[in-house]
Amino acid sequence: MDLSIIIINWNSAEYLRNCLRSIFEHTRDLDMEVIVLDNASFDGSREVVQEQFPQVRFIQSEANLGFAKGNNSAVRQAHGSWLLFLNPDTELLGPAINRLLETGKTLPRVGALGARLLNSDGTLQKSCVQAFPSLAKCLLDADILRQWFPKARVWGNHSLYSTDGVPVPVEGICGACLMTARSTFDRIGGFEEDYFMYVEDLEYCLKAQKAGLQNYYVPKAVLIHHGGKSSTQVDGEFASVMISESGWRFFQKEHGSMWALAYRCCLVVKAVSRLSLIVLVYPLASRPDRRERLRAALCKSLSIGRWAIGGERWANDK
Repeated sequence: MDLSIIIINWNSAEYLRNCLRSIFEHTRDLDMEVIVLDNASFDGSREVVQEQFPQVRFIQSEANLGFAKGNNSAVRQAHGSWLLFLNPDTELLGPAINRLLETGKTLPRVGALGARLLNSDGTLQKSCVQAFPSLAKCLLDADILRQWFPKARVWGNHSLYSTDGVPVPVEGICGACLMTARSTFDRIGGFEEDYFMYVEDLEYCLKAQKAGLQNYYVPKAVLIHHGGKSSTQVDGEFASVMISESGWRFFQKEHGSMWALAYRCCLVVKAVSRLSLIVLVYPLASRPDRRERLRAALCKSLSIGRWAIGGERWANDK
């Protein structure tokens, strides 16, 4: 079999319906299978698959395994020589899967392949390729700096601005759409299950790089990614804490305890800076929608700050 497409669902039944429809509409002439694993959301996705896509294999997990463990579990039941890990809140625009697979079979020493991801409004989703986590990226990562310096190498996404359309070597591929050979997946040990959600995709890409392989961004393979709806069903504070926790685990694993401590310190500095700025700006915000955004940013920064100084201990159990 050419390809196994693996989708981890969590409370995304409606997105899943559109995702599967786009797969079968735009993917031609491939000997493939589609596997959906539901992470204990019991959101009606089983009925959607059984009634509308009977050719899809549905696996019901009784517990929320997270992204890494869920994908590893599904792979054990997959038969394709290539694997595509796809978020349920994605939709293909044209033969994106065929283009990824053709590229993977053509290029030498391929680790992971990623597509061009667009937001729901058709704008470019700049997180579809990324640099590996670093302290500089941790400190500088802010929307305004990304807007001012979109091609800065610290973000790792300067390849997005290439205009010739050929595959481009990159560091990290977003797990919303990540293709890899089954032999590569087995060789480097799959996704690291230390991560419940976030950063496991970058860890996988780093393991591929350490194995002498190259990760590629394929700009002619295009999908819509509706903004991480499968993970952001939960509140922003939870997501922010889990991103922080996963980042810490990455530094602990790859660089050791001192770097992991430095990462926490960077987050403390960042949280204090953002909180101070929000407190200064809030009285000047007259529109209710802006005040609401500032309140949400305040809550997220407080959560990150609490995590960084040892609070939010629940994240340690994920």
